[in-house]
Amino acid sequence: MLNILSSMKMSFYKDLFLQILFIFSFITLSSQTKSHYNFVVKEARYTRLCSTKSILTVNGKFPGPTIKVYKGDTIYVNVRNNGKHNITLHWHGVKQPKNPWSDGPEYITQCPIQPGMIFRQKVIFSVEEGTVWWHAHSDWSRATVHGAIHVYPRKNSTYPFPEPYGHIPIIFGEWWKSDVNDVFREFVESGGTPRVSDAITINGQPGDLYPCSTSETFALNVKQGRTYLLRVVNAAMNLILFFAISKHNLTVVATDAMYTRPMTKDYICISPGQSMDVLLHTNQEPNHYYLAARAYSTGGVEFDNTTTTARVQYIGSYTPPLTPPLPYLPNFTDTQAAFDFFRSMRSLPEKSPHEVPKDISQHILTTVSINTFPCLNGQSCEGPNGTSLAASLSNVSFQNPTYNILEAYYYQIKGVFKKGFPNFPPHTFDFTGDNLPLTLNTPRRATKVKVFEYNTTVELVFQNTNLITGLDHPMHLHGISFHVVGLGFGNFNKSKDPMNYNLYDPPLMNNVMVPVNGWAAIRFRATNPGVWFLHCHLERHLTWGMDTVFIVKNGEPLYAKLPPPPQDMPPC
Repeated sequence: MLNILSSMKMSFYKDLFLQILFIFSFITLSSQTKSHYNFVVKEARYTRLCSTKSILTVNGKFPGPTIKVYKGDTIYVNVRNNGKHNITLHWHGVKQPKNPWSDGPEYITQCPIQPGMIFRQKVIFSVEEGTVWWHAHSDWSRATVHGAIHVYPRKNSTYPFPEPYGHIPIIFGEWWKSDVNDVFREFVESGGTPRVSDAITINGQPGDLYPCSTSETFALNVKQGRTYLLRVVNAAMNLILFFAISKHNLTVVATDAMYTRPMTKDYICISPGQSMDVLLHTNQEPNHYYLAARAYSTGGVEFDNTTTTARVQYIGSYTPPLTPPLPYLPNFTDTQAAFDFFRSMRSLPEKSPHEVPKDISQHILTTVSINTFPCLNGQSCEGPNGTSLAASLSNVSFQNPTYNILEAYYYQIKGVFKKGFPNFPPHTFDFTGDNLPLTLNTPRRATKVKVFEYNTTVELVFQNTNLITGLDHPMHLHGISFHVVGLGFGNFNKSKDPMNYNLYDPPLMNNVMVPVNGWAAIRFRATNPGVWFLHCHLERHLTWGMDTVFIVKNGEPLYAKLPPPPQDMPPC
């Protein structure tokens, strides 16, 4: 098995170049697997939940390797696919200026890396500082193919808060006892909802409250009177999460690798795809304390309602309790608690790389809906009234092409996609009302994209609807950070709601939670030429078609033009 390769240039004025070789391979996790040492043995005992199975990994690790870079670095990742299925990798939250060629979503910016093939990906860090992550972006393989990216301040620079004593990764995930490929295939063929996961995990471990897992619970060993930086990623497939640490407050200082005003809470809400930097002050009596997480879910949809735990263990001489106390966590359906948290976020203006656009040249309102299609051949049609469940943006359920959109756009290949994603939904109705007409349930199938002139200032309002069922939707935009200027409930009022926008210090993010039966307004400037994916980060909704593509055209200056593709782009 090949190893991660790296070469560095340590000068502050030059890029840091790393050669990283990720190897994808199926491995059988077993307590007998000594070649993977303790990490694999932990996975063996954990993965049992009283059973053993094979998963797709990177370098035999789950979660995968952590990449550590400085702000402004450029790295190279050679991805070799030794697995049995196609794969792609996405560098989530990394803007990749003028470099969509390595962004990763399957059939959007590249064709997949086929078994036995290698693709050298260039990852350009620019304004990010904090925690982001990487994950597979093909089918449901990101369930086990993911890892953290730590972006440190430039050398000789400092954090906007006291230097933490230590850095601790906290990666939330979901685990199925069955092969996730089988879960995905069964889900698509059924036309219904996917099988609920069997466990929520913290750094690959489900915690003390699950069977066969007590000895494998992740432990944070800390010293009293110190401050630790928790680098938190929600890599779960379909779960928005609340988490907390018993008897400790948590202070959020960044989200999506952009600094925020310090915000101290007794719980945190984090959506799939989102990352946060959180300070933990170890100011309690030496003992063991639980870090615990469980779902926030609306709409009456079945979900994993278990609780995962890790242990915060103070270093010292004392007798710990057999079972530490669990922290307070809001109720599963506590929308007020979730959005009290999200609406409290503020940017740190002196550390924000972009000003909030004030003069908007493009206004867009997009409905976000769960839909249905008539039953198709080969499906068991487990949606309402014998239908197949779907999802849409502005009544368009996105259809993945069989050739990637970026190369089709660059080489002007016709028939791969169509322009004209609407600025306003084709049907106007009481979006959040009850008893909506059944005629609104069926969207159009299309590969529709939205094209922006370079330097366009955009306001995009996501309007949730109550079609089929009202749900929260974590929307993620590749390649572009945006200011979340407003969140609200009910139908967006274009005359009244903008009067309450925060245009001074809104958080700068790449993931926004659109509230159930509500709306979210974002603003950005389109200055990154390329093809950029916009989608819900609940994987079932992405699979159903809750996505589209933004294309930002070249500008006039040379620095605003998309360069040609690398020579080793994977073929279709």
